[in-house]
Amino acid sequence: MKNKVRIIGGEWRSRQLQFIDAPSLRPTPSRVRETLFNWLQHDIPGSHCLDLFAGSGALGFEAASRGAKSVVQIENNPQVCRSLKENAIALSASQIKIVQMDALRYLAGNAELADVVFIDPPFGLNLVSTSCQWLEDNLWLAQQAKIYIEAENTLKLENMPANWRLLKSKVAGEVSYYLYERA
Repeated sequence: MKNKVRIIGGEWRSRQLQFIDAPSLRPTPSRVRETLFNWLQHDIPGSHCLDLFAGSGALGFEAASRGAKSVVQIENNPQVCRSLKENAIALSASQIKIVQMDALRYLAGNAELADVVFIDPPFGLNLVSTSCQWLEDNLWLAQQAKIYIEAENTLKLENMPANWRLLKSKVAGEVSYYLYERA
């Protein structure tokens, strides 16, 4: 089952996403996704989602499967983007838009309001705080948007936007994950 991840809920429940081997690509484990989407169960239906550093696409496809109105997946690696597009075609996922671009460059562009944002950058590159600040400063977030962050558990989340409130957090192995709400 290497290079495959299973969607755990919604319309595409049990369907598999295939992805290539790529440096620092590590899909969110199913138990973490299950917890996350339990936290977001009332926020996903009809929402506009932004999946920064999409990688395998597990978070964005899971959101679309559970009723998100639109999901924009941002991924810089061209081969990984090709896998995302193949998965979207296989699922007839017309609500998913895949953009091949550096996530920070994307956030520097024209903002489209997001209700839910997934931030799961490659570990060790210190992209979390910059991504969060740019989301806030460049007006990407709807009022009361939910922001999910997944990072190595050694990373200290510092300099988070002052108007964000931590709702939940957990640790699973070497990964820490957080759910914030924009106040």
